[in-house]
Amino acid sequence: MTADALFDRALVEEATKKSGLIWVRGTGPVRALWHVWIDGAAHIVGDGPGEQPLPDLVDGASAEVTVRSKDKGGRVIAWTAAVTELAPRSEAWEAAVAELKGKRLNAPDGERMVDRWAEECRVLRLTPGEARTDLPDGSLAAAPLPTTATTRQPIPAGLPRLLLGRKKKPKR
Repeated sequence: MTADALFDRALVEEATKKSGLIWVRGTGPVRALWHVWIDGAAHIVGDGPGEQPLPDLVDGASAEVTVRSKDKGGRVIAWTAAVTELAPRSEAWEAAVAELKGKRLNAPDGERMVDRWAEECRVLRLTPGEARTDLPDGSLAAAPLPTTATTRQPIPAGLPRLLLGRKKKPKR
């Protein structure tokens, strides 16, 4: 390996380890995904109830991963990834899930989470390939993806009066 290739591999690993999110593109839109770095690859879990939706990634395909700086939030490096879907309950799956469950925030089912992941979710390994640091300067902003989430509804007109109560006139 050349010195540049070694530097790029080290940059991919350090930047991805430190970043809480990575942006992943399969053949569809880019998605921001939480992940863990284990044994030289990023691991993600999703596509199940209550979990992050994964982009259209299939076993054996490739994906484009972009990593941001934890300090400034700007893009640091982009790399191509070989996608591998880990078989539930396999040795590699168990190792990945052991790390992923420690990073999963606000899990709805705590103790049963690992069983739910085995039954209903996919765990993917994104193994780095070629890296590039010549990233575009623009924002690359895109319209938000469709979702079932809704925004807050306006509060009922009488609610402030109920919460704050009417000011009572002093008795004479």
